[in-house]
Amino acid sequence: MGKTVNRCVLIVIDSLGVGAMPDAAQYGDEGSDTLGHIMEKMGKGYALPNLSKLGLYRLAGKKRGNGIVGAYGRMACKSPAKDTTAGHWELAGLVLEKPFPTYPKGFPPGIIVEYEKRIGTRILGNYPSSGTEIINKLGDEHCRTGYPIVYTSADSVFQVAAHESAFGLERLYSVCKTAREMLVGKHAVGRVIARPFVGANGDYTRTSNRRDYALSPFEPTVLDMIKEAGGRVVAVGKIEDIFNGRGISKAVHTGSNGEGMKAIIREIESTDISKKAERTLIFANLVDFDMLWGHRRDVRSYALGLKEFDEFLPSVLSRIKDGDILIVTADHGCDPTFTKHTDHTREFAPVLVYGGKTAGRDLGTRESFADVAQTISALFGLKKMKHGKSFADELGLN
Repeated sequence: MGKTVNRCVLIVIDSLGVGAMPDAAQYGDEGSDTLGHIMEKMGKGYALPNLSKLGLYRLAGKKRGNGIVGAYGRMACKSPAKDTTAGHWELAGLVLEKPFPTYPKGFPPGIIVEYEKRIGTRILGNYPSSGTEIINKLGDEHCRTGYPIVYTSADSVFQVAAHESAFGLERLYSVCKTAREMLVGKHAVGRVIARPFVGANGDYTRTSNRRDYALSPFEPTVLDMIKEAGGRVVAVGKIEDIFNGRGISKAVHTGSNGEGMKAIIREIESTDISKKAERTLIFANLVDFDMLWGHRRDVRSYALGLKEFDEFLPSVLSRIKDGDILIVTADHGCDPTFTKHTDHTREFAPVLVYGGKTAGRDLGTRESFADVAQTISALFGLKKMKHGKSFADELGLN
């Protein structure tokens, strides 16, 4: 296929899974269904009319959703993982053969001793925990001693929490960079995450100044291919962090879904889609669904967040012109009704496509998130990637 698209807008609704994958039981996630359970809990009066027009309800097994204006399907995660880095890397065409290391009992003593030596202070914690719980449990001791709080989760993460005033934001970033430099080889976690918070006396709140320090992708992604071909990759939200800056032309960091949605519109309006324009990928992540509502098992807020995105969607659709394609997807699940744990859930991700002649096309169940990267590569007229099967020919864009 030759070049038929000049610009792709790829939006990740972080954690919007659409049903448990066949191997979900191996991850302790059998029966999870982020979208389906939210819709069940909210009842018949709850509606997402614009996402419905893109085919989302069809993925939830709902009969509602006539007049579909986009193509729709669901994708399996081929990587043996259910974390942010693996999900986004696979969307960009990189499939993991083995999962990143996790630490359900905390990090080994050798790692902690070396880390304390490098940062010049002891640490608190070192066990799996919810971020909001651990800062309220250890926050007072942290402020008194100055020791940063280290914790992990079911994901491959080394998280460091510290008070923005008592410890210092830049100092927090510095000790996280130290952890990232340390955690290599068999202990190469997917992400080191800075988790700043504010407050006092056992009542602490995390701030939006989070920063992620990811590994660099070990193979070229579609981001690299676009940039090397003279195109542009605009990263909105935490995308730059997830890819450690690889393949990124411009980064727009945001502190909330609201900021992210405004940035998406701003970047669409500022890019040229003329025939002579450089290929442009606007790659955005809306993290509040996962960070604020999924992990905290806050069904109502998650549902309201989806309503907010649904109401925002027409402002994107109205800006999708000839030479554009919009893809809305997710990176994993995080079912806010799930009670076995508070971590991500191993689920299919939706793939909703708008632009050209996509109306009503059923893309079926895809074998890999990497189908997104392969499709973008085909639509941009780039070489075929190692992983994924393009659905470009199914979109009626020729």
